[in-house]
Amino acid sequence: MYDALTASYRLSCPRHGETSVRLSRFRSLDELPGPHHPTVYRIVFACGCGDDHPALVAHDDLDIAPLGLDEERTFVNLMTSHSDPLSAELTDIAAQKIRAGEWPWSFFCWPENKPRPVYPSSFRLLSENGPGGRVGVAVRCPACARVSVNLVTHEHVDVPFYNDREIGVVRHVFGADAAATIDTFTAELYSASFDARRLTLN
Repeated sequence: MYDALTASYRLSCPRHGETSVRLSRFRSLDELPGPHHPTVYRIVFACGCGDDHPALVAHDDLDIAPLGLDEERTFVNLMTSHSDPLSAELTDIAAQKIRAGEWPWSFFCWPENKPRPVYPSSFRLLSENGPGGRVGVAVRCPACARVSVNLVTHEHVDVPFYNDREIGVVRHVFGADAAATIDTFTAELYSASFDARRLTLN
């Protein structure tokens, strides 16, 4: 379902059969009630065909697969001329970065006035039509459970361990159901004032 080398999900499109979608093209993520092992999320994504489609994504595919820890492909190691598993290389890179204090995804929590590490399962709504061509992301903070809206680059959402040095932060505390639809969320992005915040995780 997820290809770590292209940083994209392979999802079903009623018109074309299968399509490749980056995380920044997701529009909404809702955790479904039921078992939590694995947790399943109902997502809506903007497809290349021009329509929005629903899909189901398991927790591991959403949060762990983008790190490439389960990637089954191999690569030719030019130092040894052997085929080595890609997952071992990507796991080593992820471990080094996390030990160095880098997190795969991060956002700025407005109520707490501090950056927080997150996983994509904390995203609630995304809008690719944010000011300046950026992505507006409504994120539920795992620490305080309140929703903050950040304005970030596509890479900040799509590429693990790529964190913008500065992001836009809406100066407003949102309720859990404040951003109910993509249309109202997009309108909020254009009407809200943003603060530029440094995203340095301590």
